[in-house]
Amino acid sequence: MDFDLFVIGGGSAGVRCGRISAGHGAKVAVAERRFWGGTCVNVGCVPKKLMVQAAEYGAWAEDARGFGWDIDVRGHDWGGLQKAVTAETERLSGIYRKLLDGAGARIFDASAKLIDAHTVEVAGERVSAKHIVIAAGGEAVHPTFPGAEHCLISDALFSMQRKPKSAVVIGGGYIACEFAGILAGLGVETTQIYRGRLFLRGFDPDIREALAGEMRAAGIQLRFDTDVTKVEQAGEGYLVHLTDNAMIEADAVFAAIGRRPATEGLGLEAAGVALRDNGAVLVDEGGRTSVPHIYALGDVTDQANLTPVATGQGHALADTLFGNNPRTISLENIPTAVFTAPPIGTVGLTEDEAAARGEIDVYMSRFKPLRHTITGRERRTLMKLVVDRASQRVLGVHMLGEDAGEILQGFAVAVVMGATKQDFDRTIGIHPSAAEEFVTMRTARPRSVAKAAE
Repeated sequence: MDFDLFVIGGGSAGVRCGRISAGHGAKVAVAERRFWGGTCVNVGCVPKKLMVQAAEYGAWAEDARGFGWDIDVRGHDWGGLQKAVTAETERLSGIYRKLLDGAGARIFDASAKLIDAHTVEVAGERVSAKHIVIAAGGEAVHPTFPGAEHCLISDALFSMQRKPKSAVVIGGGYIACEFAGILAGLGVETTQIYRGRLFLRGFDPDIREALAGEMRAAGIQLRFDTDVTKVEQAGEGYLVHLTDNAMIEADAVFAAIGRRPATEGLGLEAAGVALRDNGAVLVDEGGRTSVPHIYALGDVTDQANLTPVATGQGHALADTLFGNNPRTISLENIPTAVFTAPPIGTVGLTEDEAAARGEIDVYMSRFKPLRHTITGRERRTLMKLVVDRASQRVLGVHMLGEDAGEILQGFAVAVVMGATKQDFDRTIGIHPSAAEEFVTMRTARPRSVAKAAE
């Protein structure tokens, strides 16, 4: 074989797997067709978080007046922001490539596809590999209604040369909600359209309800139980037609209706790799596909599409194959954050999921953050604990509020370790902070959640 390991995809999973494998002494090649670092570094987590922070600065400038600061905000330099964000993503993308190069892996800046179970065609040559990893990531789903060609996908936000005055965001997942918050926070008149009753299907119901209220308070127009029938050009802008016969004019229309595994064109069928109906690669808990020496990691498996999961899977597989340390990572109790305005942090079971398993107690607190008692901004924080009634183990921790992602990372450690409500109760809070609320909630909601869920 030409290589011990050939990795298709230079994102979080592929680069980590390739780099650690090379460090263990394996002969490694990695191919990336678009940009090193994958979605997260280039058109996902990193630029999105920077733009979320850009939007927050505008709100902080307004809030500063309540604390006595005389700040004159003269507008926002969209071009300057885009230049700064692009510079950072390009820097990080270069680091990913250098990490592989420094580890001794062979790098292909090209598309790759399987010819058979051990052969890869890449950059005009065919090479063989003992083990193959599919880590090609995911891609945005495009709408199919008439006029869909006028819609932008999420990637486009990070390369727009001009800030729109008004925008429509279609979708109700975390990307759509985050983008609506970014646009509104940067002064764009924003409407979000979703076919369901509430955004963020699968998240805790109280969090979903509270988020809708916070988004409305931020000036975002929400249209639930509504879908788009067509988009047509109207002058320099667009006219969005809805199922309730309403029409919305906008300078830009973003379709954030989901992502799918980017497995098309990889030759997986030729190698005998089994796929699910949506194109995701079928794998076991160690990432092994239906072909024993071919593995799939990260978003192509459509399991837990999060960068730290992909990175962890890549490292674990490298240790398993070449590091004499067989291991996997758990997909239970994965903490995550949604960088809406305000953000969401969550780990463990939702109220509905926990109630379906047995009797539970729920503790919840809703309050105005201390600083907003002075700023006057209408923003509230929601914190929630879901507890197994019999064992008193904390099954879920959920938060909507400022710094939610930072706060939930620490509480995720407690949930993964199996902490009980009593462990939380005897922990001294940091005062004054929002985080202390998680260790000072003493009264469960009066009715049985298990009964309420029926």
